[in-house]
Amino acid sequence: MSSNRTSSHHRKTAETDITLELLDLDGWGVSEIQTGVPFFDHMLTLFSKHGCLDLKLKARGDTGVDAHHTIEDTGIVIGEAIREALGDKSGIHRYGCCHLPMDETLVRVVVDLSNRPHLEFRAPAGTPSAPNMPFSLVEEFCRALASNLRANIHVEVLYGRDGHHIAEAVFKGLARALREACESDPRVKGVPSTKDAL
Repeated sequence: MSSNRTSSHHRKTAETDITLELLDLDGWGVSEIQTGVPFFDHMLTLFSKHGCLDLKLKARGDTGVDAHHTIEDTGIVIGEAIREALGDKSGIHRYGCCHLPMDETLVRVVVDLSNRPHLEFRAPAGTPSAPNMPFSLVEEFCRALASNLRANIHVEVLYGRDGHHIAEAVFKGLARALREACESDPRVKGVPSTKDAL
C-alpha cells in the first residue's frame, strides 16, 4: 500500500465551485471546512475527526436556492478523492462496519470498497430533519459519495427521534466504517479480492 494516500480535487459547475485542497487517509482528523452550509460544515468536521481523515475543503454553491447542489457535489468530490487516494487498494481491509449510538439514536453503516457503486439507505418513514438541513440531503451526500468512491454503502437508521442526532450518527458511522475499510491489514497481500482487482 502507498505510504502517501493523499489527494486533492477541484470541481466547478454552473451551480457549485468546490476545492478540496487536501484529503489524507492516514491523517489525524484535522479539518478546515467551509461550505456555506453551517450544519453541513459541522457534519464534515465530525466525518473528518471520526474517520481520522485530514480534510481541507472549501465550497461555494447556490445556497440561495437551497443546499442540495452544494451537499451533493461535495459528496462527489470527496468520493473521487478517496478513490484516488486508495490507489489500487492493495493491503486494505476493504470492508468496514459501525454501529453508532448518539443518545436515543442508533445507526448502522456497512461499507465495501468493491468498485461496484451502490447505496442502500433505510430510515423510518417520517424521520425528522435537523433544524438547518433536510434529512433527504444526508441521503444525497451518501449517494454521491458511494457513486464516486465506487463503493457499496448500506446505511440504516435503526431508531432515533432527534433530527440532529440522527444526521450526526450517520456521518460518524460512515466515517468509522470507511476508516476501517481503508485501513491497512498486514495479513492482506495485494488486492483483497479473488479477482485480484477492485
